[in-house]
Parts: sequence; structure tokens; C-alpha cells
Amino acid sequence: MKFVERNEHVHRAGDAAADAEPSSPATLEGIAVHVAREAATIVALNHGTATSIGTKSSPTDVVTQTDIDSEGLLRRLLGELSPDCGIIGEEGGATQMGKRLQWIIDPLDGTVNFLYGLPVCSVSVAAAVDGRIVAGAVVDALRGETFSAWLGGGARVDGAPISMSACMELRSALIATGFSYTPRLREGQGRIVHRLLPEVRDIRCFGSAALNLCWAASGRIDAYFERDIKIWDWAAGSIIASEAGLEIDLPCPENDSLVLVTPKALADELRALTFFT
Repeated sequence: MKFVERNEHVHRAGDAAADAEPSSPATLEGIAVHVAREAATIVALNHGTATSIGTKSSPTDVVTQTDIDSEGLLRRLLGELSPDCGIIGEEGGATQMGKRLQWIIDPLDGTVNFLYGLPVCSVSVAAAVDGRIVAGAVVDALRGETFSAWLGGGARVDGAPISMSACMELRSALIATGFSYTPRLREGQGRIVHRLLPEVRDIRCFGSAALNLCWAASGRIDAYFERDIKIWDWAAGSIIASEAGLEIDLPCPENDSLVLVTPKALADELRALTFFT
């Protein structure tokens, strides 16, 4: 999957010839797993004791000290393990954008859950080479599960292969979604849920995009969609879902910034029901 055209954060600049050849996707997966597990330890140790230290895009978009500490650890470890890289992080922004290898990191996906002591939060780490995501890992910080994949190598949880749901009918599908921090967008998302709910088995909102993608990849939910999430929310989970066999739509102007992962049998109906109005 090539994402250069879909997000301005992942691109090439400068003289590529000056960069070292990036490690293989399998090796990058191993690095992603290692650093995500280390950062997840920080998240787990502080779960239940968090306090907000500020907000970002809106009063509901919170940040905690654990977000900052986890990202600091990720940046340090990735800098040590792959020095010739750039890093795109939720809290610290982008560095070294001209490098062929770019790490895309979310140090704590599910911060609102974390703040309230709810047990759904994760650490997400993806590797992109020349604008293409080639490896990723997502660690469920409280359950300790590690989802991972590399391009062409399949998807795994704790090293065991996973695959998507075999659901063939929308009326039997358990669908996950999430909501924007922007009130205007929430209104539109509410209309979509109102339209979709009578057509499916049920809808869930867990509060971690990365884990939603991984749970779809492992068949724990049948499909997932959400708008207004950032590249660090979906980067690692998208390759895990793709390698598990799911059909994937990623944000672009034509789909009003939709992320959708679904078995092919459900794709057309879900796209029709989740269009933005």
C-alpha cells in the first residue's frame, strides 16, 4: 500500500542517495514490536493514576504526561536502533522528513480511556519506506497483546497468525467506529450511526483506532470505520489489517477522510451507509 498521495506527512525530500538502505520489512517489524512493548510498559504502569496536563484540538482532546513520556522513550529507542530515520509523532511532530525511513508513532492511542481508567489503550509504531508503510506493531497496553505485520509477511498477534472475519452479510456484522473531537463533525457521524444501526448486528465504540484496526484484523469485530483520525492513529493498524486480508480505504478528499476496513463482501454496503452528509 502506497500512502504518499494520501497524507502530506509521508513524503520524500532531499537527496535519497545520501540515505542508508533501510532494513528489511521483517526487521523493521521486529524493531516496531520491541519499542512499542517498551513504551506500553510506561502506559500500563501509569494506568489509573493519569491526570490531564492540557488539551489540543478541542477541550475533549486531552494529553497526559504519560503521552509525553511514552513518545520520548519511543523517539530515543528508534533513534538508537535506526539512526538514519525520520520520526512522525503525535506529540512531538515530524523530524528529518527527507529520510527514506520514517517511523510513525502514537505513544498512547486511547488517551481519554486512559484518563478515565478504562482498559482500552495502546501504543502504535509503523515504518514507512519511500512513503510506503511496510511494517507495524500495536501493543494493547493493558492486555499485553502485540499485533504486528510486515508487507507480504502476514499479520500476527503475539507471533501467531491472524486473519479477518468470515462475515458475509451486513445484518450479521459487528461494526466498530469512533467519533471526532469536533462538534460539527460529530453531528454528521451521529447521522451515520442512526442510518447504519438498523442494518447491522450492533455497533461498538472502543476509543482506540489502532486497536479497532487490529481487532478487525483478528476477527474480533467484523469491520471498522472512522473519520477525522490522524496518520499515527491508523498507520500501523492499517498494514496489520491489510495483511490479515481486509479491504482498506484510507483518508483522501474523495471519501471525506474516511478510514474503513472491512471484508470485501461487506465493502460496498458499508461505503454506501457511511457516506458523510
